[in-house]
Amino acid sequence: MRALIADDHELFRSGLRQLLVDVLNATEVREAETFDQAIEVLTNEGAGDLILVDLRMPGMSGAEALAALRDGFPDAKLAVVSAWEERAEIIAALSAGVHGYIPKSLSSNEIAAAIRSILGGQIFAPAALGRREPGAYQAAQATPVVGALRQREVLNELLKGQASKEIARSLDIAEGTVKIHLAAIYRALGVRTRAEAIAKLKAA
Repeated sequence: MRALIADDHELFRSGLRQLLVDVLNATEVREAETFDQAIEVLTNEGAGDLILVDLRMPGMSGAEALAALRDGFPDAKLAVVSAWEERAEIIAALSAGVHGYIPKSLSSNEIAAAIRSILGGQIFAPAALGRREPGAYQAAQATPVVGALRQREVLNELLKGQASKEIARSLDIAEGTVKIHLAAIYRALGVRTRAEAIAKLKAA
């Protein structure tokens, strides 16, 4: 199992890494302390099997960034691991298409069990969510369509020659979110750079 931990707290990353290796038999655990670093790792090294992200790390822009991650790296299980346990935060994350929302307040054994259930194909949400879970899951299932529509918008701006910052301003989304969509577009086209993508699209 290959995993990525994206969290700006070094001590927490270290503990979670140990849990993944010792309890869940992870063979490779990458780390990132900002959202941009996470995107760079995912783009250059592949998503692997599991992506764990903190909602409050530098560069993270909330539900839209989560939806872009889910859409940009669909083969990996994506989960939020957060100290924030407000119902609205949890529902927004699940609606963005994540496979789980794991509170940092859980014990090590509970976090391990949550990750196992996510890797096993289940959606994990804390008990505090209560009866709101089913609706959140239904919203989450619809998210890839939304992500695909946003990806087309980014592609249209790319063909206009817009830089990432300009695309972000034009679509009113975070620059980090734009970078995720671009990474997915490059992968779909089989290219690695903006220039190669534009050339391939114009030749088609």
